[in-house]
Amino acid sequence: MDIETRSPKTPLTFLRAEMACWVGLFTVLLMFTVGSNWLDDLSNPIWFLILFLGLCAVILWAAFGVTRHADCLAIMLGEPYGTLLLTVAVTGMEVVMIVAVAFSGSSAPTVARDTMFSVVMIQLNGLVGLALLIGGLTHREQYFNIQGNTTFLAVIAALSGLTLILPKLMPVPAWFLIAATIVLYGTFLGIQTMRHQGYFKFAETEGDNADDHGHHGLVLRPKPYHVAFLLLTMLPVVLLAKKFAILVDHGVDQMGAPVAIGGLLIAVLVLSPEVMSAIKAARENRMQRSDNIILGATLATIGLTVPGVTIASLMTGNAVELGLDDVGVLLLSLTLLISFINASTGRTNILQGLIHLTLFAAFLLTVFA
Repeated sequence: MDIETRSPKTPLTFLRAEMACWVGLFTVLLMFTVGSNWLDDLSNPIWFLILFLGLCAVILWAAFGVTRHADCLAIMLGEPYGTLLLTVAVTGMEVVMIVAVAFSGSSAPTVARDTMFSVVMIQLNGLVGLALLIGGLTHREQYFNIQGNTTFLAVIAALSGLTLILPKLMPVPAWFLIAATIVLYGTFLGIQTMRHQGYFKFAETEGDNADDHGHHGLVLRPKPYHVAFLLLTMLPVVLLAKKFAILVDHGVDQMGAPVAIGGLLIAVLVLSPEVMSAIKAARENRMQRSDNIILGATLATIGLTVPGVTIASLMTGNAVELGLDDVGVLLLSLTLLISFINASTGRTNILQGLIHLTLFAAFLLTVFA
């Protein structure tokens, strides 16, 4: 494993290694000082495009920086703590952006629901399908721990039903949604990190190098260093989320695009580093790690977004609608059903990947139609 353990040798090395952090913090300083009025008038499409692409690049760069530090800590902590840390770090950025977009400008009451549903569909169908297809083409069949995957899916199914389907059928008190998501997600974390860690490992395929996550080329430094810069690099994403939300809101309004487009954009930006980690794990025949990343991110999206959006709604007085329409309920139900069927076998193949990718294509069709 090509991993080096050392401390920065020179100030230049240190500055270069954390360039994503410095650029992000500089952009925050710029946007909140001399650029505080840049978003007031977005009528010029060229100016809008410059700001939009610039913030996209900074947020994406920062997301990769956060993932790098999370990966370093993952190596030091081992599984399942490493994957959990990576998932929570990336999903935390995603949730901040979802909340920012949901309560910006003239956003509709359904924007949080549509965004969360988009992220779930991207992860459970698009990313799962791509990982299964690439892994199947490379290794024919791959194996995973049935107990771990079915545990993930059981909690995902319960929370999805309570937060995205039940509100369509009847009014659900906000306190119940907050309590249900916190209790179930918190209990799951206890299962994953303490009582049943073995559910989320598959030593038969990972062999003696189970702790080698395939993080090649990383430079490991002391834990406090990585913790500090993980938080510092995440800070620009949090602070720029509201500015980015204004651009997304303006772009959706001007193009007359569906609200769910914002969710797709957020997922592509923030989940890009995690997507690469999951695909790489599948290609290297580490399907359990790939599943832990994807299913963990899906569960964290629901478990963190619902309380965050609901609490923000109560504090601001803005209405939030969580129940899906009939088409969304059908797609979510099919996705969960197929996921449970595939998880029951303990092995993967390319057909499973194509099924999930077909469901993802159907989701995209509903978004753009």
